[in-house]
Amino acid sequence: MSDTAKFRAACVQLRTGRSVPDNIEAAVALVREAAAEGADYVLTPEQTALMELEREALFAGITEEAEDPTLARMRPLAGELGIHIHIGSVAVKVGPDKAANRSFLIAPDGQIAARYDKIHMFDVDLPGGENYRESRTYRAGDKAVVADLPWGRLGFSICYDLRFAYLYRRLAQAGAHFLTTPAAFTRQTGEAHWHVLQRARAIETGCFVFAAAQGGHHENGRDTFGHSMIVDPWGRIIAEAGTDPCVIVADIDTGLVAEARGRVPALTHDREITLSVAEDGA
Repeated sequence: MSDTAKFRAACVQLRTGRSVPDNIEAAVALVREAAAEGADYVLTPEQTALMELEREALFAGITEEAEDPTLARMRPLAGELGIHIHIGSVAVKVGPDKAANRSFLIAPDGQIAARYDKIHMFDVDLPGGENYRESRTYRAGDKAVVADLPWGRLGFSICYDLRFAYLYRRLAQAGAHFLTTPAAFTRQTGEAHWHVLQRARAIETGCFVFAAAQGGHHENGRDTFGHSMIVDPWGRIIAEAGTDPCVIVADIDTGLVAEARGRVPALTHDREITLSVAEDGA
């Protein structure tokens, strides 16, 4: 990998519904559009194949990895187009009552180059009665993952992981030049935090950030924020979507990673610290 390697990256924004075949074909169409625009690497959002909150309906619509229809469709597509396709995530069965929220990087030969299971579970209660308990359905991952592309090293994450800065520091210190944050952010958390979190992760690490998102009102009644974006290592947004399904693309110069880290070499300035709790009157 050259420090001046250049390529074109794309993020696919979706509004995934409850029909797995329809969702996959919608994603395929936009991946093809991205490839037609010259993309060498294409990222899709979290839950590319199915957006379903009801546990029984979710398990009725997913399979184990070996039978997953999204992989069956995207692997030959990557080979046909000669590009890297990164499925932001799909739910796959990993037991009788648990799924994994799993990301897949597919190489241009159609082989699976890397897998990542979402580590942090979205167990929250939001204003207005909106609440989620991912841990009831999903088995949390326990491994940070990086993978090498021809242009640099890619670090994996999914959605709620975005709020845990230590993960991205670990990825960057493991050599990542690019961070991926495929997501299905809720509308209210997205309006409050999406832009600042994406830019912060880029600034803290000196990495590019690729953030493919779900956007709009879904069949299951959920509203997601959209605004897929690509952020450069200085924290500048260089491509951004609205809320409708679409493709965004940006030309990536890996040399900007070294440039940003040369200006502010924060990744090399870690210190061992201890915590002191002050007593009253101290």
